[in-house]
Amino acid sequence: MALGRTRGRRGSIDIWPGFVDALAQLLMVIIFILLVFTVGQFYLSDALSGRDEALKQLQIKISALADELALEKQTSDTLRGNAATLAAQLKAAQDERDALSAKLSTAATDQQTVQAAKAQVEELTAEIAALKDQLAKVAAALDVSNTTVKSQQDQIVELGKKLNLALASKVEELARYRSEFFGKLSEILGNRPDIHIVGDRFVFQAEVLFDPGGADLSDAAKKQLDPVFAALKTIAAKIPPDIHWVLEIDGHTDHRAIHTDQFASNWELSTARAISVVRYAIDQGVPADHLAAAGFADKQPIDTGSTDDAYRKNRRIELKLTER
Repeated sequence: MALGRTRGRRGSIDIWPGFVDALAQLLMVIIFILLVFTVGQFYLSDALSGRDEALKQLQIKISALADELALEKQTSDTLRGNAATLAAQLKAAQDERDALSAKLSTAATDQQTVQAAKAQVEELTAEIAALKDQLAKVAAALDVSNTTVKSQQDQIVELGKKLNLALASKVEELARYRSEFFGKLSEILGNRPDIHIVGDRFVFQAEVLFDPGGADLSDAAKKQLDPVFAALKTIAAKIPPDIHWVLEIDGHTDHRAIHTDQFASNWELSTARAISVVRYAIDQGVPADHLAAAGFADKQPIDTGSTDDAYRKNRRIELKLTER
């Protein structure tokens, strides 16, 4: 009987060591993936920092070239003035020489007068030659100055192109994060008629968040905003630090005037509503330096009609992820 039990135990399969090995291998794969992700994030951050520094250097170089260009243009203007002055002096000297030559031809009988005129003519001839030499030097300097100005203008144009490309790259990158943000909000909030996307803005109808004529967020309104700010924080963690983004929160009303003890006009009401949303965003952990509030009263209507539906469309809070 003992022999039979022993054989029975040997015949059974112990799977526990294999399971432990498989679990250990899976853990090693996960650790490896996390390590690769961390190294990738480090190199990405380093690359982005380098790009930002290069952008700053481009801006500094453009400023320096612009200063040099202004100086060269001033020098060119001075040289042109000198050239005009020398040309006038040369013309006057030539006229005086010609006049003396005429006198010389008519006073050939007066030897003394002839000698004095010849000496004056020779003096004027030497002065004319000196003026021509100065004029040639000024012209050469002006050519060099014009060449320098043209070269600097070409450099500024080229650097401007590079700067525009760098700025466009940042705008495209922010647009990608904006699209991801709006995509997440659409998934979370679903197809609701009172919350929708218009262009590059996410729009809440005012009735979703506020009581008529009020600017205080109810608990129900805060629940509507919670997934918005949760999604924003998720996207914000991915945005590189060299992209200076801001969530702009705009308040709008319909064109019917309001005048209460709390709000003197639609301007105060629309602004107060935007500020209420900003304060709640800060309470939910969104950095205050990435938030902005603005009130537009009834000055930017979506629908210019005077129906209840038009009024409802115009009473709204708009969210826009943009660049400072």
